[in-house]
Amino acid sequence: MPLHPQARAFLDAAAQEEDFSWSDVTPTRAREIYADWKDLYGVGPELAGVEDQLIGGSIPVRIYRPALEKPMPAVMYFHGGGWVLGSVETHDTLCRQLAQQSGCVFISVDYRLAPEPPFPAAHDDCFQATVHVAQHAEELGIDAARLAVCGDSAGGNLAATVALHARDLGSPKLHSQWLLYPTIEPQFDADSYLAFREGYGLTRAEMQWFWDQYVPTPELRLHPWAVPTCTSDFFGLPSAHIITAEYDVLRDEGEGYAAKLKAAGVPTVLERWDGTLHGFIHFAEPFDDAKRAIADLGQRMKAELRAP
Repeated sequence: MPLHPQARAFLDAAAQEEDFSWSDVTPTRAREIYADWKDLYGVGPELAGVEDQLIGGSIPVRIYRPALEKPMPAVMYFHGGGWVLGSVETHDTLCRQLAQQSGCVFISVDYRLAPEPPFPAAHDDCFQATVHVAQHAEELGIDAARLAVCGDSAGGNLAATVALHARDLGSPKLHSQWLLYPTIEPQFDADSYLAFREGYGLTRAEMQWFWDQYVPTPELRLHPWAVPTCTSDFFGLPSAHIITAEYDVLRDEGEGYAAKLKAAGVPTVLERWDGTLHGFIHFAEPFDDAKRAIADLGQRMKAELRAP
C-alpha cells in the first residue's frame, strides 16, 4: 500500500533538518543525538514498580512490574539502535507500554555497545542477563516457565541469537521470541534493501556501517550468535512472533527468517505493517499505527504468556 500519510509527514519533516548520517559523527555523539529524540518516544504509563538493578555482577537492567503479584511471566527486552545507539532510557516508554498492555514483567538490558566492544559483547550481556533471570526467577518474582525474549531492530537480532544460544545449550528454556523488524543478516542486496536504500529513514549505507561497528570481520559474520541464519538448523527454537514494516530495508530479512522458522516446524506468526517505516513502534508518538501495534502486541503477549 502507499506510504502512510503520517510516515510521509515524518520523512518530510526529517528532510528539513540538516543532512545527517550516523557514520558522520563519533559513536558518543551519535548516542547523544539518539537520546535527544525523546519527543518521538512519548511518555510511558506509571507502573506498580520500576527498578534499576545490576545483575550478574556487571549487567545493568531496568525491571518494569505492571502489578505486584508473584510469580509473573517475564520478557527480556533488548533495545534497538544498531548495536551502537540506545539504552534502557531511550526504550523506557516502550517497555512501560508493553508491560502495561501485556501484564508481564519487562526486564530491559543495558548491554554494552559497539564499537568499543564489538561482537560478542552485546550478545553475551543479553544471554547472561537471561540466564541470571532464569536462575534467580523465584527471588525476582518471575515464573521461569513463562520467560520470553523480545527486541526491536538490532535488539531483535539479539533476541533471536539469545534464543539460538539457549536452544544450543539446552538452557534456559524460553517460552517464545518476539522480534520487531529485526536485523537478521548482512545481505545488502535484498529487494527491500534496494527499494528503500535511501529516503525512508534507515538507509542501506547506515545498516552497512552498523554491521561494521558490531561485527567488523567477515569470519565472525559466519557465527550464528551474530547472524542467526548461519545456524545449522532451526529445529527446537521457541515459538516466534515477527513484525516487519513495509517500507524498511530490513523487511525481507525479517520475513525470510520467519519462513525459515516455519519450514523447521517452529510455530511462527509473521505480521507486516503496511505503509510503515523502520522503527515505527519505538518512535510511536507520531504514528497511530504504532499505538495500535503496541496494543496488539501487548494483548498477544498477554494471551500467550499469561494463559493458564
